[in-house]
Amino acid sequence: MPDLSHYAHQLRDLADLLEAQISHLEDPSDPHPDTHEILSGRHTNRGQLNYAVPDALQLQRRIRRYNANSGIPHGDIVALALDTYLRSKGYPPHLTQPETTAP
Repeated sequence: MPDLSHYAHQLRDLADLLEAQISHLEDPSDPHPDTHEILSGRHTNRGQLNYAVPDALQLQRRIRRYNANSGIPHGDIVALALDTYLRSKGYPPHLTQPETTAP
């Protein structure tokens, strides 16, 4: 049987490196900085989202309570939550950079 201890050592080293990288990552539930920038923009275009959600989740009541505690507008709460969820599932927005004008 061939000696595979060298490969086992390499795999342990790789696992240690990956663990070190993961420990330095931000909390995946934290909203993305781009999302904060968009929401803080004064002239951000907004669209209406209308989806039927289960009443048992009490989402409207929970959003109102969170708004009362945080001061974050209802629409921004929904935008932050959905954006964070969709990014975590691999669906980031395709953001375009604002065009700059040459002097």
